[in-house]
Amino acid sequence: MPASFRAFAALYFLALAATAVAEAPVRTETAATRDIVRQVNVTGTVTSPRSALLSTAVAGLVAELVVDEGSRVVAGEPLLRLDAELAELELERAMAEVQQQETALADARRRLSEAEKIGTERGIARTEIESRRAEVAGDEAALAALLATARVQQAIVERHTLRAPFPGVISQRFADPGEWVNPGTGLLELVATENLRFDFQIAQDLSGAVTPETPVEVSVDALPGISLSGRIQTIVPVKSTGARTFLVRVLADDHAATDSFTITPGMSARGRLVIDAGRRSVVVPRDAILRFPDGRMTVWVIDNSGEMPVVREQVVQTGFEFDGLVEIRTGLADGDIVVVRGNEALQEGQPVTLLDRN
Repeated sequence: MPASFRAFAALYFLALAATAVAEAPVRTETAATRDIVRQVNVTGTVTSPRSALLSTAVAGLVAELVVDEGSRVVAGEPLLRLDAELAELELERAMAEVQQQETALADARRRLSEAEKIGTERGIARTEIESRRAEVAGDEAALAALLATARVQQAIVERHTLRAPFPGVISQRFADPGEWVNPGTGLLELVATENLRFDFQIAQDLSGAVTPETPVEVSVDALPGISLSGRIQTIVPVKSTGARTFLVRVLADDHAATDSFTITPGMSARGRLVIDAGRRSVVVPRDAILRFPDGRMTVWVIDNSGEMPVVREQVVQTGFEFDGLVEIRTGLADGDIVVVRGNEALQEGQPVTLLDRN
């Protein structure tokens, strides 16, 4: 092959390479100054505002279990019944005594009324009238006592039925029909499933930065793709000596949202707290940053000082990352144009073609 042809071919391929480099397409964004926030990702647990281990107020034999584990109940719904036969018989006796005393009181009032109508002028002594009046008063007091006894017995009968104190789900059952139970013995565990909370343990170094106004976004691992905005309900400043953390309790802004999804107490949850860093700095999109194994981080900056734009590699130091942006502590200035697409294989001083920004 003639030397002149080889030289021509080499120049031709160099020209093609130069053309390819000159036409390297890149997409850019402008570095801008803005308020810096710190996004802190934490893990936690969905908790219930109310949980109770229920027991009966009287001793007795379990006659019926109306619910089982997993049952959803409303406030006042019967959950368990004890054998109340003896208590109901005692109530019947008390009510019979009340009825008997009501009859005696009615008769005493009738005789008092007759004595008052006849009066002392027609042969009824005043002492007799006062005696009948005292008898009426005594019968009224006796009736009041019997009514109180009947009400007590009625309450005892009602206490043979265990009812739900609030709406929720039966999480555990500790009794079976036929068992004898005593007051204070845990029979059913009831957990509320409305207005659920998200409990997070936060590192102690953030204790001065987290406030009730700190924005929070929460999600549940069991429901990927669904996130809820929340607000901090409680900050418990007592530190955990082992983990060096403190508790932050979050409520979803929309309580109906937690009720509409299948979120239950005990599920794992994730939270993202947005904390004001108290400063303003230059930020660029995350895609502009190139990270190297040795820890070095760079961005490609557009240089428009020549006839056509070229790129210059710039070493930067970064700060916090948030909302797809990265804080640049050193290395860039407000208004610098950085490459965010097509920056993987650029070379120093390489000419580029700027694509329209999205």
